[in-house]
Amino acid sequence: MEQTLSDSFQEIILKRRSNRSYDQTIHVPDEVVQRSLERAILSPNSSNMQLWEFHWIKSRDQLNKFTPLCLNQNTAKTASHMIAFVTRRDLWKQRMEWHKKNIESEIKNGTPDKYQKRMLNYYTKIVPFAYSNDWFGLMGFLRWVVSNGISLFRPMTRMAGINDTRIVVHKSCALAAQTFMLSIAAEGYESCPMEGFDQVRARKALRLPRQAEIGMIVSVGKGTEKGIWGKRLRVPYDEVVKVL
Repeated sequence: MEQTLSDSFQEIILKRRSNRSYDQTIHVPDEVVQRSLERAILSPNSSNMQLWEFHWIKSRDQLNKFTPLCLNQNTAKTASHMIAFVTRRDLWKQRMEWHKKNIESEIKNGTPDKYQKRMLNYYTKIVPFAYSNDWFGLMGFLRWVVSNGISLFRPMTRMAGINDTRIVVHKSCALAAQTFMLSIAAEGYESCPMEGFDQVRARKALRLPRQAEIGMIVSVGKGTEKGIWGKRLRVPYDEVVKVL
């Protein structure tokens, strides 16, 4: 029977397991990681702002440097590569301008069409309102007042302070990390997302600015049987899926 795309995807989903011990005699080719990062870039994200960076740690010196920062986990010790998935909400102005230039480059005869007007309005008015912040939290309070005021009359995204945008960019970055890990599985290798790491020291090692945060560090390698810790246990379908 011919394998369908659904069958192939099911195979990848079942194959992807967090592996905590890689075969150090097998090196994952750079092109596998590059292809997977290129696929990660295609991941869905809020407003297509792409407020992320993927820091590829691949030299042995850098891997050795980051292993203790990842608390000397075996999945870090034996990894061929590590990728730090970083949120960059501080880049919202650059991304906004990038979108604006792309839209303007598509305008013909100097007059934007209805869709282009809507998108220009979105990126030059809505995005600054959503992402702007100040030391005193006044913008966050203004967002709270405006969004909750509008919500009295119609459904509205409730927006407030910095934590709201932090959550948004972390969700987008996590989607990219999942795409990356599924791609690694499709390429015949394994990965493991690590939340156990020293955020302060790792940020310093990556020379990240103040607002940048590491969502997770993902190790990559050729998995071993001992790297799989037990059966894949999941809460029953009926307990987590609520059909309305």
